[in-house]
Amino acid sequence: MNRNHFLKSLCFLPTLPMMSNLNELSNYADTLSLSPKMPVLFLGHGSPMNAIEENQFVKGFRETAKTIPKPKAILCISAHWYTKGTKVTAMEIPQTIHDFGGFPKALFDVQYPAKGSPELAKNVEKLLLPNVVELDDKWGLDHGAWSVLKHLYPNAEVPVIQMSIDYSQPANYHFELAKKLTELRNKGVLIIGSGNIIHNLGAIDFRNFDKDNYGFEWAHEAHQILNSYLINQNFEPLFDYKKLGKAVQLAIPTPDHYLPLMYILGLKQKNEKLLLFNDKLVAGSLSMTSVKIE
Repeated sequence: MNRNHFLKSLCFLPTLPMMSNLNELSNYADTLSLSPKMPVLFLGHGSPMNAIEENQFVKGFRETAKTIPKPKAILCISAHWYTKGTKVTAMEIPQTIHDFGGFPKALFDVQYPAKGSPELAKNVEKLLLPNVVELDDKWGLDHGAWSVLKHLYPNAEVPVIQMSIDYSQPANYHFELAKKLTELRNKGVLIIGSGNIIHNLGAIDFRNFDKDNYGFEWAHEAHQILNSYLINQNFEPLFDYKKLGKAVQLAIPTPDHYLPLMYILGLKQKNEKLLLFNDKLVAGSLSMTSVKIE
């Protein structure tokens, strides 16, 4: 890892014609025939450089991909699309967004040419009613999405849409909103949240960036607290995380990278297993902890 590069990085449907588009949604639902239930994933994405570097975490992404059925489509909730209200990408060909600065040209050269799925976007819009969802044709795939998808599906053969995070809503809102997407799991859609549970960029220790499982004392404390709630599947205390003590407040100074986890927890069904992987700290104040629910 070139830590200097990373440092620089801190840088009815009312909008649809009634008959034709309802028929489109019906036809699309038919193509997503029932299939084995897909797991759901929260991926600690870390530095954008993970897209082009070889390390234990990207190996963890690849190994996890081998354990799940090939999806028909992917819905990704990335920490890096943080909006007022909820949006869903609905273009045929989403652009690869390089939403960072100061990294080597090789990272900016990366393209992830997955197709989009306007039909899936419209289906998501319908499932989330009465919540208002804006179908978006301007965003694309940001690095929270493509930097991990590149390792799960390197040939970009699976269609991908992104859903934004409404920054005006609390954690429990996102947890409940996710439940409306549950039926997609039975239709071959892999739902991925991408962020970092512990994510304090201002406290990063670049001198020890490459040290294995290195975290400040408060980061280890927060890691233990948050993981205990995950492992015990006691999710409610995670909604009001600011009440979990000073260590957790330092671990989650802003909610953007934490909230994708709420979508994955909201999709968990009774009797499903929750598994942790890539469960290590990085550079003192980040965690790569990832979650698989199956």
